[in-house]
Amino acid sequence: MTSPASEPAVPAVSAVPDLTGLLQHTSHALTNRLANALGEIGLSPRGYCVLLHAQPGMMTQAQLAEVSQQDKTTMVVTVDELERAGLAERHPSPTDRRARIITVTDAGRALVARGQQITARVHGEVLEALPDAERTVFVTALQRLTDGHLATTQDSPRPVRRARQSRQ
Repeated sequence: MTSPASEPAVPAVSAVPDLTGLLQHTSHALTNRLANALGEIGLSPRGYCVLLHAQPGMMTQAQLAEVSQQDKTTMVVTVDELERAGLAERHPSPTDRRARIITVTDAGRALVARGQQITARVHGEVLEALPDAERTVFVTALQRLTDGHLATTQDSPRPVRRARQSRQ
């Protein structure tokens, strides 16, 4: 029989916080706040994102799907909604007959401008929850991770799907 002193120690619960859980929760909460705020002008975060990225012009639907991180099916539904609302239009690409260029209408541009104000307000409210000294450090650290260590995703035999967003 071994004495208690010679038994292997049970590993202590990690002092490292659940970074994945923290980031997922804050992302979900922030996305919902933004969705509610953009709802004031009748836009979803997806629609706002597409309009924002399409504003400069000459981007295909596939390119917009990539930059707004949406799958092709979601992009089709989103652009359909934007077209019905008179905020965007599809036009044939001059270089690829299979592709469609998404253009933002004047009404869409006006909503993007309002959406930028709303987004700035929501982001400002969130950052105001932090003490002044932590705001810049927090944003800088997130940007450093986004641009560096977490800039690209890794291939996985079991890819993680993005959370589905409700259609609004």
